[in-house]
Amino acid sequence: MLNQEIKNKISQLWDLFWSGGMANPLTALEQISYLLFMRRAEDVGFTQDDAFKWSFYTKQKIDLPQYMKLVFEHFKTQKNKNDSFAKAMEGANFEITKPSLLHAAIELIDEIYLEAEKERMQGQLFQDTLGDFYELILSQTSEAGKNGQFRTPRHIIQLMCEILEPTLEDTICDVTSGTSGFLVGAYQYIITQNSSEKFQIDENGFEKRSSGNLIKLGSAKEEKLTKNTFFGYDIDATMIRLGMMNLLMHNIKEPKIKHIDSLSEKFDEIEKGVQYTKILANPPFTGRIDSLEATTSSEIYPPKFDKAGKRIKLTIQSEILFLERIIKLLKINGKAAVIVPEGVLFGSANAPTKIREMLLKECALDAVISLPSGVFMPYTGVKTSILVFTKKKNKKTGYNTKKVWFYGIDSDGYSLDANRKPLKDKPLPRVKESFKTKEETSNYDRLNNHFFVPVKDIVENDFLLGFNQYKSFSYEIQVYEEPLILMEKLYTLEKEILNGLDDLKGYYEN
Repeated sequence: MLNQEIKNKISQLWDLFWSGGMANPLTALEQISYLLFMRRAEDVGFTQDDAFKWSFYTKQKIDLPQYMKLVFEHFKTQKNKNDSFAKAMEGANFEITKPSLLHAAIELIDEIYLEAEKERMQGQLFQDTLGDFYELILSQTSEAGKNGQFRTPRHIIQLMCEILEPTLEDTICDVTSGTSGFLVGAYQYIITQNSSEKFQIDENGFEKRSSGNLIKLGSAKEEKLTKNTFFGYDIDATMIRLGMMNLLMHNIKEPKIKHIDSLSEKFDEIEKGVQYTKILANPPFTGRIDSLEATTSSEIYPPKFDKAGKRIKLTIQSEILFLERIIKLLKINGKAAVIVPEGVLFGSANAPTKIREMLLKECALDAVISLPSGVFMPYTGVKTSILVFTKKKNKKTGYNTKKVWFYGIDSDGYSLDANRKPLKDKPLPRVKESFKTKEETSNYDRLNNHFFVPVKDIVENDFLLGFNQYKSFSYEIQVYEEPLILMEKLYTLEKEILNGLDDLKGYYEN
């Protein structure tokens, strides 16, 4: 975890770019990311040439903006052109042209690195501090006025990773990877589970260990973890670059992030046959897309044609297509944790009903975890849930799901308003523990906040999956006294008050 000094300097860095004329927060975030990468490149041996080392060129009396632009272009082409990093950096430009802004930013970043070195001396691994530093910079995008991009809160990512339990053997994917928060969360979970160091409790109540013992995993396991474990897709080139930087700062050497729409026909062609063992995602929701741009392999929204054979244009719900895509991308016995708007869980239209049926038939739907409204403030107050499911072999008849575990979360440990201030109580570790022990601690009593529902009940209820559709509530009949009795009591109280006032008056008159 970052100390307050580093947090203060990050705020200063943001203010510096803002006052320096970079009013677009996404542009500022991207340029800060490039500076961090250029500073980090020397430490990880990205270049052996002194001319491209931060410690050399930042101390020279030169046209620094122009020189650093050349350094940046050099780094962009250092790796094989087919490498995912090189592809992600195509079109990226170093845009800091003001010498004063650049010198001030370099000074702040050097100060941050000095603070990170102090953290390392106290036992925190250097790359962990820098990773946390980068995560904090990314988190600034959630503040009003800095960026409209939709991000998943870190503590929700942690909960989903704790439930999904990614391992060294997994291939892990996010179909809408954005800034790669889910992939970083999965990496940190794996590190925690494979480190012999004493764990710490983080700000959200979860266990965390540094990656200090990662080297002891052995070259083959380290190679697999840092080069062949994490995969992602995104339609936004800027988000891919930010996500790539995020992963590199966390010591993931070769993240595989592709610039492609995972709902497109092109995806079907390029990624044909590709599957993963774990998928974590928060696909865009409350959005609609043109069916002419979407995949033709959808069972939920199969293409339709007019009498002339021309494909008919339809407007379709993207969140449903993403769920279908995730199911198809999972290997048999692969697991997913996906955030969906609750409209998917109880919508009566054909498409949401079909996707719920698919979840029950083609998968074992393990859990529906209802999140409180406000989790995604200040972006939206839309009510959401986490679906946890396991891909199964298709049956000719019947359902792979036998029962579904429901859990209703009242608080996620933060105020449910635009401020999202941390609260003293940290409830999410309890949710994780309840999920792990659900077979022993949960039953079919729907008066509790966690319970099982047999698949038969769900099928008979049009496949509805909303928590409140199955939750039972107890109502206590309130017994009130008769009005005449209440009036007598009021009269008695009035009399006592008047007597008291008479006594008080007599005291002053005497």
